[in-house]
Amino acid sequence: MAQPNPETHVIAFRAAEQLLDARDPRGAIKLLDTVIAAHPESRSARLLRARAYFASAQLRAAEREFQHIVDREPDNAFAHFALARTFQRAGRPEQATRHFRLAAALDPKPEYLEKAGFDTAE
Repeated sequence: MAQPNPETHVIAFRAAEQLLDARDPRGAIKLLDTVIAAHPESRSARLLRARAYFASAQLRAAEREFQHIVDREPDNAFAHFALARTFQRAGRPEQATRHFRLAAALDPKPEYLEKAGFDTAE
């Protein structure tokens, strides 16, 4: 069997994006597992796999992946927001609030501000 090359991993990543968009997170996870095995520090692959775990209600796995991103990119507002949503869905509101607030502080998008409970009126 031929060894996968970097191009194969790009194709697998793009296919995983399509599977997630088509609401097949488990299929996306399978493809991303091979990409991450070859490129363990690929933050984009890990972020996509975290989203797939979240979409398939694998909250502990989603938390682990989002936390991996936050640990390496503490200024990644989306990763904080997604981690907060994961905590919220898992019934851990205190941890969710912390990360909603971090996300809003890093990127004052209306959605982030609302979830953080910050007043958006001027």
